[in-house]
Amino acid sequence: MCRNIRVLHNFEPPATSSEVQAAALQYVRKVSGAAKPSAANQEAFDRAVAAVAAATQELLDALVTAAPPKDREVEAAKAKARAAERYGR
Repeated sequence: MCRNIRVLHNFEPPATSSEVQAAALQYVRKVSGAAKPSAANQEAFDRAVAAVAAATQELLDALVTAAPPKDREVEAAKAKARAAERYGR
């Protein structure tokens, strides 16, 4: 599940709110052990996702770096190359 959480800091353009939300959802799914919560737990699940997304956005807004911003396409190509090497494709 958590393999879908990607680094969101120091990209140009910056991470979108939908990327932050997706990362928060993956985190809460992993921690709760439920990809889709029961109806009884849906409200708590949704609150947790919102809280994690807010904390993540706050963190991203506060982080500073001297490194130049990364390019999403270049990073995706690197990840694809690592996967091809790892899995022999």
